[in-house]
Amino acid sequence: MAMAAIWTGMVVISILCGLATGNGPAVGAAALEGAGAAVDLCLAMAGVLCLWMGVMEIMKRSGLSAGLSRLLRPLLRRLYPEFARDREVMDCISANVSANLLGLGNAATPLGIQAAQKMSRRRPGVACDGMCMLVVCNTASIQLIPTTVAGVRLAAGCETPFDILPAVWLASALSVCVGILAAKVLARLWRD
Repeated sequence: MAMAAIWTGMVVISILCGLATGNGPAVGAAALEGAGAAVDLCLAMAGVLCLWMGVMEIMKRSGLSAGLSRLLRPLLRRLYPEFARDREVMDCISANVSANLLGLGNAATPLGIQAAQKMSRRRPGVACDGMCMLVVCNTASIQLIPTTVAGVRLAAGCETPFDILPAVWLASALSVCVGILAAKVLARLWRD
């Protein structure tokens, strides 16, 4: 709600300043140009998202997703020890991590919410260490294929949208390592 008020205020102030300084036609042209660019971006992003959602569905039906889940399970058991024996929670977390690895944040979000809901069954209304770790891992996830960023770069006219892969891998690996370390340290400092 507050964010909507801030954005509305910024837009109204910008329009008023543009009109007051005699730049009304430029404000109108910029608004139309921005709306057109937004539509172009949405179409490009929809195409990229459809492609990778299709890939995820193929992975699920072929069993590759389950294989990736089994591959990730030893690591996830160490990150989420309190849920290591809860297969339902671990499957949701594995699917969430798989979607994040493919750069499908839009697909990972519902999976993360589902995992958090299943985690909260033990202590409703209280964020446990596992839930905090899930938030950290979702926020600073490692992306092998940054599809969203590639889609934005493609929509902006970039001929090689995936040439940023090494930088994305390094930045996301560092951010997730620092996030996990911080979550583990803070979990020990603030025990219930």
